[in-house]
Amino acid sequence: MADYLYELLVPHLATASASPTPLNPENDTTTAQYLNRLPTLSLQALQDTEPQSLAQSSHSNILSLQALSNRSHKTFISSADNLAGLRNSIPQLSRDAQQLRDAIPKLDEEAVLFSSKYSRAAENAALEKRKKVMQLARNVDRLSDILELPTLLSTAVSSAAAGSGAAGSSSSTTYSAALDVYAHIKRLQTLYPDSPLVRDVSAQAEDAMKDMTSHLITGLRAQNLRLAAAMRTVGWLRRVAPELENLRSDGGTGTGEGALGALFLICRLANLVATLEALEPLRELADQESHRRTQSTEKKPGSWSDGHQTEKFLKRYIEIFREQSFAIVSLYKNIFTPNQSESELAVTGLRGIDARIKSTAPRPAQQEDPLQHLPPALATFPIHLVQLLTDTLRAYLPNVRDKSSRESLLTQVLYCAASLGRLGGDFGMILTELSDMGEEDEHDMAYEWEEVTRKHRALAGRLEQLTGGNTASGSSKGTLRVTSPVQGLGIA
Repeated sequence: MADYLYELLVPHLATASASPTPLNPENDTTTAQYLNRLPTLSLQALQDTEPQSLAQSSHSNILSLQALSNRSHKTFISSADNLAGLRNSIPQLSRDAQQLRDAIPKLDEEAVLFSSKYSRAAENAALEKRKKVMQLARNVDRLSDILELPTLLSTAVSSAAAGSGAAGSSSSTTYSAALDVYAHIKRLQTLYPDSPLVRDVSAQAEDAMKDMTSHLITGLRAQNLRLAAAMRTVGWLRRVAPELENLRSDGGTGTGEGALGALFLICRLANLVATLEALEPLRELADQESHRRTQSTEKKPGSWSDGHQTEKFLKRYIEIFREQSFAIVSLYKNIFTPNQSESELAVTGLRGIDARIKSTAPRPAQQEDPLQHLPPALATFPIHLVQLLTDTLRAYLPNVRDKSSRESLLTQVLYCAASLGRLGGDFGMILTELSDMGEEDEHDMAYEWEEVTRKHRALAGRLEQLTGGNTASGSSKGTLRVTSPVQGLGIA
């Protein structure tokens, strides 16, 4: 039915309006539905209501199209442009596909060439170079850390040296951190002995360790050096410069000090000399009195009776010498010979060379070394200290003419000898040489020395009598040891 109506109406629709001809109902469902609806309407409806319904539907469709065009006109324009460019894009796509199809054989040849060039079947220089570059890229952070080790070590050493005088704990921590960094560098050198980078880093670390060694040696010369600080400094030196500890240690007395003991004593002796040099103003006044004494002796013998400035100088000199010498020997014993008794140390000091020769078994490899039987450092150090004191006393003690003042100075000297005597370095017998200061003073000096010694031995005897009862009553609990000012002087 719809086909027949369409054939009847098509000539009239083509002549009646300029609108395009509706599609064939076989191809358009909307046309087929409308043509199937027309036979169902009456003639009156076709003449009256159907034109109005069509006009209303047309107006509604026009309004909808206007709203749609107002809302989506950009999309329509873009779609129209794309549709217009589609007729050019499709031929271009076809040409590009043809070019790709033609390039596939060349690409296959290049792939085969690359595979043969970078094959792992044989050694390939380019491939090895690429591997090294990639490995370097992966380990760039580790290499940066290794390159920063010398700078970190130098900074730690400088910080520790700068803060050593202000805070000992902070410098101790910093020195420990520096030694840990240095140990890590040495471990890297052991693991990678052929690496130029590690060798360069190790060389820079050695320079930093030399600076640290210099700072530590300077620290041993500091004023008022305490036992804890000295032990820490010596311990760091043993880690930084182990060659100092191993130097001639096989031929030593068994203390294992090497050259560190001698280095420690030299540093403390330098501090003692610097402290005594601070008395230079008093020494100059004493020199003036010595000059006046010499002049008065030449012109008017026995007329000069001054010496107050010399007395001040000698009192201060002996006081400093007593404190510093006792501190030096005590520190040395606590650091290097903590398990050695006083008697052993005294025997070592008096007979160091013989003891070492007898206690050391002969070794064929060491017989060629003439220095292997040198005595320990402490065996000869007290002699040098006493030489400093006796030279000063021999030069300036004749200036003091007052008997009570001379007796006071000799008493200080006796106390100094007793102080070192507790550590095995008694020099009481050496003080008898002080009488050799001139023919006119020899008899008086010997008499004064004998008088001072007798008084102090009498004082020591009274002290022993007073403490004898306490010693006997406390023997069950322990032995009470009394040290008199002149005990161990060796004077009858």
